[in-house]
Amino acid sequence: MKTFITDDFMLQNDTARELYHSYAKEMPIFDFHCHLPPKEIAENSRYSSITDVWLGSDHYKWRAMRSDGVDERVVTGNGDDWEKFKAWAATLQHAVGNPLYHWSHMELLRYFGIDEVLTPESAPRIYEEANRQLQQDEFRVQPLLTKMKVKAVCTTDDPADSLEHHQAIAGLNSAGSKGDKSSVGGKGGVGGNLAGGFDTTVVPTFRPDKALAIDDPQAFRSYLETLGRSANLEIKSYRDLIDALDSRHAFFHSIGGRVSDHALVAPFAEESSEAELARIFAKVRSGENADRYETLQFKTAVLREIGRMNYRRGWTMQLHIGAQRNNNSRMFRALGPDTGFDSMADVLIAAPLARFLDLLDSEQHLPKTIIYVLNPRDNDLVASIIGAFQDGSVPGKIQFGSGWWFNDHKDGMERQMIALANMGLLYRFVGMLTDSRSFLSFPRHEYFRRILCNVVGDWVERGEAPKDMEFLGKMVQKISYQNAEDYFGIATSH
Repeated sequence: MKTFITDDFMLQNDTARELYHSYAKEMPIFDFHCHLPPKEIAENSRYSSITDVWLGSDHYKWRAMRSDGVDERVVTGNGDDWEKFKAWAATLQHAVGNPLYHWSHMELLRYFGIDEVLTPESAPRIYEEANRQLQQDEFRVQPLLTKMKVKAVCTTDDPADSLEHHQAIAGLNSAGSKGDKSSVGGKGGVGGNLAGGFDTTVVPTFRPDKALAIDDPQAFRSYLETLGRSANLEIKSYRDLIDALDSRHAFFHSIGGRVSDHALVAPFAEESSEAELARIFAKVRSGENADRYETLQFKTAVLREIGRMNYRRGWTMQLHIGAQRNNNSRMFRALGPDTGFDSMADVLIAAPLARFLDLLDSEQHLPKTIIYVLNPRDNDLVASIIGAFQDGSVPGKIQFGSGWWFNDHKDGMERQMIALANMGLLYRFVGMLTDSRSFLSFPRHEYFRRILCNVVGDWVERGEAPKDMEFLGKMVQKISYQNAEDYFGIATSH
C-alpha cells in the first residue's frame, strides 16, 4: 500500500500549498539544537542496518513499543536487528495519530524513496531495501546531511568535552574532498569528505547542567575533578568553578560555539552573596548536602554567570523548562537516563522565570535567550513574558522556542505558533529544530514547514491576513531558515 505522504500532505488550502511549494520547500536547514554524536559526523560513519540508525537511540520509538506490549529485550535489549525492526513495524501500524507515524513514513520516503506503508506484511521487503541502500556511500553520515540541505548543526556538549571531533569536522570543512578511507561495515573508520566536499557547519553547544547539580553531591564532586582536568585548574572554590567554566566557554567559542543550553525542571532566581556561595560550595565539596534553598541559590548564581558569559561573547542562551525525568526508578537503574521514562512537569514557572531574566537584564547582561516549555499549559505564559524583555537591540532577542519533545506534533506546533503570533511577532520566530539523536530525523523540518504554511494559509483563507504571497512567502522562508542564521551568528556556506 502506498503511503499518504503526498505532495500536498498537511496542506489543506490553496494558499498553504503555494506557500510551501513556492517558498518553504527548498529552504536549507539550520538545526540549532540536537543530540547528534559529533564523532559519527567526523568519522563519516555508515550504519549496518536501518534498525541501527532508526532504533539504536530513539526513546520516542522505545516508548511506543513498550506501550504496544513489546518486551524490553526487543526494545533496548539483545534482540537482533530484524526482530527489533519487525517489532517496530508492528507497533507503527498502531501509532496512527502519533507524529511517529508521520515521521517514520516521511523518513522512508525522503531518504530511501520507499513510498509504502510500513506494516508487518511490508516489513521484510522494506527492511531488505533500506539495508541495501545503507551500504552505498551516499548513506554515510556526511552525505545524509548534505542530501537534506543541512547547513548548520549545533550538537549538545559538556563543558569538559575535548571537542576533538568538532575540530576534526572543522578540518574537513576547510580541507575539501579527502576521499573515502573507511571500511564498508559498521560504524567504524574515518571516512573524511566524499567527492563534492562537506559544507555543513557543525558547532558545539555548551551544556553545563552537571556544574549546577549540587543536589547530587557525589556526582557533583566527581564532575569537579573532570571539569578541572579539562580546564587545567584544580577547582577548590566557587570562584574556581566559575573560572573553569569561563575558560571552557572561551574554548567552545574558539571552536565556533555560540549557544548554551540548560535543562531546568523549573526556573530559579534566588540571590546570594559571594560569601554565601563560597560557603555552600565548601559545604558540598566537603561531603555535606546543601538544603533546598542553598541549592537554588547556587544554581541561580552559576546560571547567571553563564548568562553573563553568553552576553559578553554574543551567544544565545537556551532554557529547556519542564521535563520531569527518570520517573520509573526501576528502569532508570536498569537502563539509565534518556531511555523513554520522562514526562512533562507541572511546576509553576512564571515568577522565577521573570525574576531570573530580570536579574540579568537589570545589570544589562541579558543575552539572546530562547525559552522552551514542555507543558503546553505554559505557552501563553511564556509568550507574554518574552515581550517584557525585548530591548530593541536584536529582532526577536527573547524567543519562545518551538514545540519541543512532547509538543513536536501538529497540535503542539500549531499551539506554540498561535500563542507566539497572538502576543508577539511570529515573523521573527527562529523556527524548528530536531532535538534528535538520529541522522534520519531531518524531515521533521519539512513537517514543521508544512504545518507553518498551513497555519498562515488558513489565516489568509479566512480573511484574517492579506493574500500578499511575496510578503508571506518571505515570512515563511525567514521562519524556516533565515531568521535562525541571522539570530545565532553562526556562519554557513551556501
